[in-house]
Amino acid sequence: MPLPARRPSADDLLVLLAVGRTGRYTTAADELGLNHTTISRRIAALEQAMGGRVLARVAGGWELTDLGREALAAAEAVENAVRSLATDAAGQRALEGVVRLSATDGFSAYIAAPAAAAVQRKHAKVSVEIVAATRRASQQRSGLDIEIVVGEPKVHRAEALPLGDYCLGLYGSRDYLAEHGEPADVDDLRRFPLVYFIDSMLQVDDLDLAASFAPAMRESVTSTNVFVHVEATRAAAGLGLLPCFMADRHPDLVRVLPAAVSIRLTYWLVTRAETLRRPEVAAVVAALRERVRDQREVLLGRK
Repeated sequence: MPLPARRPSADDLLVLLAVGRTGRYTTAADELGLNHTTISRRIAALEQAMGGRVLARVAGGWELTDLGREALAAAEAVENAVRSLATDAAGQRALEGVVRLSATDGFSAYIAAPAAAAVQRKHAKVSVEIVAATRRASQQRSGLDIEIVVGEPKVHRAEALPLGDYCLGLYGSRDYLAEHGEPADVDDLRRFPLVYFIDSMLQVDDLDLAASFAPAMRESVTSTNVFVHVEATRAAAGLGLLPCFMADRHPDLVRVLPAAVSIRLTYWLVTRAETLRRPEVAAVVAALRERVRDQREVLLGRK
């Protein structure tokens, strides 16, 4: 590898840090208050100084090369040095920045939103953007700092950490069950319609397998959104296979066959190692873990 033509600029290293974390020039430009052209020029200057490519083009964005990951350590040192100059009224280092999080609909509403609010109350300059989506973990986490997915993901150059378990149960509205009766056993479920995900659009293997307990149930109202499942079940569209922590909030829903139909799944947290080292991201992750711990019995349908 040719010798560097000059010493890498601290400003260029900070640009690399932003692109490496977001995976996109445009997102990094917004974060740093620069334009796309300046980001490109800074990266080109850094590559000239380093004597090689620091970023590689991938589907949906950019990923650090081996040389880029070497430069990242220096970039983080520069960032930490700058941040050490900023302290709050108590003399502690102030956290600031945007943390972008993707999670399933129910997790977003009942776990991520309260956790984000707790972070914001403590660190006023940290904002959390929550994208609600039920999907597999991305292979390129462009624009995202944290992903919450159902089931253990297979990811490349990322950390996948188990966050906590939750249960799905079968529910019907009181009015619906009064009219049709409760199922006597799993075999009896064939006479009931099922409210659940749209089979052809479901991307998550563990959620796809969850409905295999009663293959004879015909589809009723289906949706990509679990809040639609809950409301369709409350409106007597059939029996809903619902997260207990969502269904148990509604006194008009009754769980049926709780011993026979109790599907336990796991939420996993996915992030890049370099992203997790950001103090504001670490604060959000800690808040998510605390919220999951506090809600453990609720998530498992025991409260």
